[in-house]
Amino acid sequence: MLGRRAASQELVALGERIRERRMELCLSQEALAEKAEISANTVSRIEGGQMSMGIGTFIKLVKALDTDAGSLLGLPPISEEKRYRDMCYHVSHLRAAEQEIVLRTVEVLVENLRQKR
Repeated sequence: MLGRRAASQELVALGERIRERRMELCLSQEALAEKAEISANTVSRIEGGQMSMGIGTFIKLVKALDTDAGSLLGLPPISEEKRYRDMCYHVSHLRAAEQEIVLRTVEVLVENLRQKR
């Protein structure tokens, strides 16, 4: 029984975060439902913690709410350092010619930003 209660609390918390984000965007439940291509009843039940959802519905909500999955799940934001590490990792796995394009592009952007200060 405790496991069900914990799962229920997690659904309620998820629903609250979805509702908060929807309200930040000044969207009604109906407007969010339309953007996410789900029913308004489904949005209402999810926000109320009365219904779990499949990954497909969750992805639709993430996109419709213009946010990241981690914030809806209540995960801490990714640190800037981790973002840089992740970006370097991805760039390091590109082909050499693609890496050169990325590096040149970043150099130009940084130089332009410095000049605008």
